[in-house]
Amino acid sequence: MNNLPETKAVDLVLNDEWLTISFNQPEKRNALTEELTSDIKNVLGSIREDMSIRGVSMRGEGGVFCAGGDLKSFKSGFQGGEQALEDVYNSSAMTGEFFDMINSFPKPVIMLAEGAAMAGGLGLLCTGDIVVVTKDCKFALTETTLGIPPAQIAPFVTERIGLSKARRIMLTAARFSGKEAYEMGLADFLADDANDLINIENEIKKGVLRCAPKANTVTKEIVLATRHLSRKEMIKFAAKGFSEQMLSEEGMEGIASFIEKRKPKWSK
Repeated sequence: MNNLPETKAVDLVLNDEWLTISFNQPEKRNALTEELTSDIKNVLGSIREDMSIRGVSMRGEGGVFCAGGDLKSFKSGFQGGEQALEDVYNSSAMTGEFFDMINSFPKPVIMLAEGAAMAGGLGLLCTGDIVVVTKDCKFALTETTLGIPPAQIAPFVTERIGLSKARRIMLTAARFSGKEAYEMGLADFLADDANDLINIENEIKKGVLRCAPKANTVTKEIVLATRHLSRKEMIKFAAKGFSEQMLSEEGMEGIASFIEKRKPKWSK
């Protein structure tokens, strides 16, 4: 399996150059336990440079995507003591790095949600490149009802749905359906049910597999760079990515295939 690591909290299926990561702790509603996040980090780290894997899908087993943070571990691990504030700070920062790692992962990432995506689970959803949800899936950012902010997921939610909508759902802990998630722009596609979720995923994968792997990586880097580079910096960064890719094996093959009126080697 392309030297994929051993996992405990996720199941892995590699098929036709595509890796599916299924969260498999339904008894915990696939909460972001240390086991689950460690497995995801290890898996993504192991395939980051593997160009034979063209993309990744993430989904939850047991009819639920992800219930968010592991609140039981918070209670047992962060009560009292001189180190409490520092420990919570470090834990939050690590969570932010975890979300950022997925958001900036150099391959297309599809998020598939059914059942529920709550709190940090909703944030995790927003780190994907393409989000598909079922109509009856349930969503909410419930952190403020527990006296805490949705701190590390706020940037990803805001980027996906915009500032005004993000303020509303965060400051009111609003509950909404998959249909409403689609209408507000949180989801890119709306599925009728779990079977339709897979049908839509398959169509998305067909599109990705027509694209050159490295070109997708460079494109994602350029898109994400628009968040923090000045216009002058952006021109240089985009020019570098374009020129290097144009003169790469992929670029040469792509131009040749266009002239010769054939599919490029990577296209399915």
